[in-house]
Amino acid sequence: MDKDVTWTLHQGNVLDVYSLWPTPRLIISDGAYGVGGFPGDPRTPAELVEWYEPHVKAWSENAHPSTTLWFWNTEVGWATIHPLLVANGWKYEFTNTWNKGVGHIAGNVNGKTIRRFPVVTEVCVVYTREPRIKTQESEIHVKKWLLSEWKRTGLPTKKANEACGVKDAATRKYFDQGWLWYSPPAHVMEMLVAFANEHGKPEGRPYYSLDGKTSVTAEQWENMRPIWNHEHGVTNVWDEPGVRGAERYKGSMSRSAPRVYKPTQLSSSHLNQKPLKLMRRIVSSCTNIGDVVWEPFGGTCTGAVATIELGRVAYAAEMNEDFAALSIERLTETQEHLANFEIGEATNS
Repeated sequence: MDKDVTWTLHQGNVLDVYSLWPTPRLIISDGAYGVGGFPGDPRTPAELVEWYEPHVKAWSENAHPSTTLWFWNTEVGWATIHPLLVANGWKYEFTNTWNKGVGHIAGNVNGKTIRRFPVVTEVCVVYTREPRIKTQESEIHVKKWLLSEWKRTGLPTKKANEACGVKDAATRKYFDQGWLWYSPPAHVMEMLVAFANEHGKPEGRPYYSLDGKTSVTAEQWENMRPIWNHEHGVTNVWDEPGVRGAERYKGSMSRSAPRVYKPTQLSSSHLNQKPLKLMRRIVSSCTNIGDVVWEPFGGTCTGAVATIELGRVAYAAEMNEDFAALSIERLTETQEHLANFEIGEATNS
């Protein structure tokens, strides 16, 4: 990875650049919530499908089988968008709940008029791509492809267990066509492929090929699977205060002197800035060093900051001119800090 080029920020509509960005390993979506929170944010969740539809389509067209999507929203906002995501090939994995704590509403609740429990949560829902393989005839689920390719060899199904060096896992898991299906690990897939090509009908070779010319390798197979770097002790309930104080980014200009804004512009403090701790957790969990991360609705680009801190490459966009300026400043400061840190390490070593 070129250390001098670790982030790109598009100042404008992200729909103009999706096709120009490299394939993402991770997409962090923190866009419209359907609460009228920013210019262009629908006033109600009912309008969110129309708002997100072109974005979801672009994500699907540009994603890799190993791409993971983390979708921030309110509970009802996410529930409204869920069918759209599924229809476009995204597979629901699990929901994380961010609990901002009682401090989030301290002093801001009128108990006589609210008539509900105060809401201090947001959700961040994880999706992966539905694993599918493109064939000459159509596009099919990986589990169907695994079995159909073996059938092409002419070998008995039970021979797959011998090929994989297992008692019955191949026929019971890897070839299962229902909910018991389990994708074979890379080293096992390598054994299955080798056996099929050695003992299968010569006229059908190559077996288990993604391009019709060569068989899939262990590395290629592993790369089709979403990354998961597990962190022990972390659950799907995130007790973390809302961003305030020093972490709430307003830019160095706003810290040293008042900044002049147009009346139509938003405050220099983003209304829904995410904790850097949570963004680091997201990026580290499902990417490796050098991977590409998209943050299509940047705001103050906390996701992009976490991305470059962790040695990944960030691609972000922000339509609001003021927030885009803050994000450029923030990302530049982060990059300079990392560069100075590396120089200091080199000097001390």
